[in-house]
Amino acid sequence: MRYALIKVRVYLLGEQTFAVYTDHASLRTAMKSPHLSQLMACWLSFFAEYNFAVHYKPGKNNIIADVLSRRPDYDPRTVLGRQVIDDEDEDDDRCAVCIASGINLTNVSPEMDLRDEIVAAYADDVVYTGIVAYLRAPSGETLGALSRNTRNQIDRYHLDGELLCYSIDKFDAPRVVVPNDDDLRARIIHEFHNSPMGAHLGREKTFAAVSRDFFWPHMYKWVRKWVHTCDTCQLVKPSKSSQAPLRPLPIATEAWRSVSMDFIFGSRLTPKVEPASWSSWIGSRRWYISSP
Repeated sequence: MRYALIKVRVYLLGEQTFAVYTDHASLRTAMKSPHLSQLMACWLSFFAEYNFAVHYKPGKNNIIADVLSRRPDYDPRTVLGRQVIDDEDEDDDRCAVCIASGINLTNVSPEMDLRDEIVAAYADDVVYTGIVAYLRAPSGETLGALSRNTRNQIDRYHLDGELLCYSIDKFDAPRVVVPNDDDLRARIIHEFHNSPMGAHLGREKTFAAVSRDFFWPHMYKWVRKWVHTCDTCQLVKPSKSSQAPLRPLPIATEAWRSVSMDFIFGSRLTPKVEPASWSSWIGSRRWYISSP
């Protein structure tokens, strides 16, 4: 919005009220908010030069503006080009750098050994075995072997060679479907979280990285449990748990309803005598007792 106002500044300054359609819902109330931070006040000082009215319009309903704001050459499902740099070390023949403006992860990732393990594990998964059988030979018999929920989502699956991929719609980049293999799923999360490239990121960032390339049901629960039980994260990262709130004593309605005592030591009156103090609170009365 700020970029658009700067570009057409000469046409908007001094004009009558114009309308701004945006998917940023908070802008509707930001101009009238009684509590502003310093950063927000700086932004509003820029918007104060213009006389406009903000109209909220969700991004999914503002299709024309959303299309114009996207680069036509950006499609994550298309391989636009790659360059492999050979490694001089003969002992490591799998080291390569892939440079691309758009990469199809089903072609360059995962690695071939992991790719073969995923394909081989499909045979042990009843659900994905039926999906692969239907995609290879679509028929009423293979479709009827699937569950109702799977039949409703069958359009989201497609085969890329022997690899099963999942995408919600045509705008969603395809992700590799990982079968029901605990060791295989744990290996993938380990690479994205525990490896040097993973850097032990938090739950949300780890889930975003894994879900960008792979898919399996209840992935978020897997990642959450993995990060929560990671020994390195528990030892190194600080705890963000909130402190317990203050809990004042309840108001006593009568004597002896509530009794509390405090003992105080360490107040030396003489070199040889160390008295103990006892402060007692009973109901709405308090007294102080000191004894050697």
